[in-house]
Amino acid sequence: MTSLACIIRPSTPPSRIIPLARAVESAGIDEVWLWEDCFQTGGISTAAAILSATERVRVGIGVLPTPLRNVALTAMEIATVDGMFPGRLVPGIGHGVQPWMAQVGAKAASPLTLMREYSGALRALLAGERVTASGRYVSLDDVALDWPPARPVPVPVAATGPRSLRLAGEFGDGVVLEGSVGLPGLPAVLERVAEGRAVAGRDGASFPVIQFVPGGTGPGAAARLRAELTAWGMDVADDTALAQYALWGDAQALADGVRRYGGAGVDTVALQPTEDDPDLEQLVSVVGAAQELLRTA
Repeated sequence: MTSLACIIRPSTPPSRIIPLARAVESAGIDEVWLWEDCFQTGGISTAAAILSATERVRVGIGVLPTPLRNVALTAMEIATVDGMFPGRLVPGIGHGVQPWMAQVGAKAASPLTLMREYSGALRALLAGERVTASGRYVSLDDVALDWPPARPVPVPVAATGPRSLRLAGEFGDGVVLEGSVGLPGLPAVLERVAEGRAVAGRDGASFPVIQFVPGGTGPGAAARLRAELTAWGMDVADDTALAQYALWGDAQALADGVRRYGGAGVDTVALQPTEDDPDLEQLVSVVGAAQELLRTA
């Protein structure tokens, strides 16, 4: 079954995050997804707060930008949060938005090289290994975590371009796809990911595909989604085109849309509200009802 998750955007005021996360859990939804945007809410701090305020829900971060964080610090924070809330954190990593990385003096000349070095070092540190590395971007001298996770922590990789997608397949424990991929882009995207998995000899390993999908409910949902996707530069002038990239409507409509993504190879649809969604609690309620429809189908 393809699962349905809720996204809490980093533009959400910090004071609203915990009530929304509790609403997600109360609605019976299994996962909340976040991400880090400069200069809004932090991914690790938000995830830890949500995990502390809830009992069951898992928290995915899609994603932490690698140029912004030393890999040892990322490993320390992931291990600490997982030690407190075992098995409930899914920490994704990605290249980061390049203009923002330049703005803080952290832009890498070769994001792909950074990701190769970073993902390998992070995986080794989280596995409890003692790591020495001297790469172009990652430099570690006899580093090991005092408190590595007791069990493997999956670290998916976000990707958009062909080379990044292959790299995600080769080094990630899953892939996080942004909302602009939509149903039309999935076949080519998953083909590139599969090429990377084949290179690494990981064809048979578990590899979840997490797709962020713009979504909404209630009056004006389609118009809000169309406006936001148009601002992204996408051609969604009519509802037929919009339905290739967004989900909206009642619980049944959302569940039907999730099934379409599942048929295309997606394991988790993370529904992403628009910036101007007028009633996030109502959206959470409808998503919960859609998740129940998926479970009982």
